[in-house]
Amino acid sequence: MDTEGTEELLLPRSRQANERLHALIPGGAHTYAKGDDQYPENLAPVISHGRGAHVWDVDGNRYVEYGSGLRSVSLGHAHPRVIEAVRRELERGSNFVRPSVVEVEAAERFLATVPTAEMVKFAKNGSDATTAAVRLARAATGRPRVALCADHPFFSVDDWFIGTTPMSAGIPAATNELTVAFPYGDLAATEELLTRYRGEVACLILEPATHTEPPPGYLAGLRELADRHGCVLVFDEMITGFRWSEAGAQGLYGVVPDLSTFGKALGNGFAVSALAGRRDLMERGGLRHSGDRVFLLSTTHGAETHSLAAAMAVQTTYVEEGVTARLHALGERLAAGVREAAAAMGVGDHVVVRGRPSNLVFATLDENRQPSQRYRTLFLRRLLAGGVLAPSFVVSSALDDADIAHTVDVVAQACAVYRKALDAGDPGAWLAGRPVKPVFRRLA
Repeated sequence: MDTEGTEELLLPRSRQANERLHALIPGGAHTYAKGDDQYPENLAPVISHGRGAHVWDVDGNRYVEYGSGLRSVSLGHAHPRVIEAVRRELERGSNFVRPSVVEVEAAERFLATVPTAEMVKFAKNGSDATTAAVRLARAATGRPRVALCADHPFFSVDDWFIGTTPMSAGIPAATNELTVAFPYGDLAATEELLTRYRGEVACLILEPATHTEPPPGYLAGLRELADRHGCVLVFDEMITGFRWSEAGAQGLYGVVPDLSTFGKALGNGFAVSALAGRRDLMERGGLRHSGDRVFLLSTTHGAETHSLAAAMAVQTTYVEEGVTARLHALGERLAAGVREAAAAMGVGDHVVVRGRPSNLVFATLDENRQPSQRYRTLFLRRLLAGGVLAPSFVVSSALDDADIAHTVDVVAQACAVYRKALDAGDPGAWLAGRPVKPVFRRLA
């Protein structure tokens, strides 16, 4: 696109498609983070197709895309090695009455890639894996409570987590009371929590790293706390898996959890997730132990051959092509460019890039340097007008130098408008509709 202003970006077919979506699908999307309420009014493109780092909407507009598939498509859309592996398995059948040999091959490949785990079981989505980890922890410890990191935005669609959010309708209060929270990076507060609920906490579950690096000694300290208080340490590696290292954050930082969950980048858009961990815990869901059986990830589609083939191709590609390092380099280049553009336009303290280079997000701050959905709306409108679809700045390895340069140019144009809004003390004149909304809110 070469439009200068959002008034020139018209999406009539996307608007019609969004109406059809809302008429038939609650929320108009199958993930709340993809909802049109997350985008400026009448500027929520509906995607036709993607290739590499680009997507096209049903109106024919092309965008450089970031955060592809909610961080799941880290190699770019329709990656040749992944598609070839999937196509090969599709022609051989995808689901049988007994395990396919692909299941053991995928398990061997995964455990070779994540050597800190001893057993693995595959599923289709991250929520099933994290909930399975919670169930295993409760079964192993005989304890009812789950302690989750309060500073991490999402763990599961299941009641034990969603009950802690503003969207807790339909979840019994008794369920909510079994989930408690601890702050990231604060070992003293976590120990106080474990002491307060001594003998009641089955597990500590957290993302080992997100938009900030773990403080020195923090993860090792959590490991020691979990051991001392007899609870299970669970790393949610849905995001950190592959983007931090092929073996996740546990491979990078050298702290081994009892259980960990992987997804997103594991399938490059295909539906596959994994629960991995210590043999004595994982085997409680198996047939070779003498204790009570745990119903662990028994799913009809959990081991579809083509998704497992995608996962194996992703792991091979990451290792052979040094993808994690490429993601880091691309992110560093993008972050430097965005920061320079924001500073040049006088909004360096208001458009802020955060996070590990392979997992960048941005904050949009108002005149008082507080997070603002209205300024986010302004920023997103200008990005969309310039052909950049970026709810975050999470990169894929399919981006090239031209994509990064184009993105930085569009950001600079957006920051020029941002400066005008700051000077006016109100971005309203540049919104052209309601502001974007947070995902977790009580009322629609």
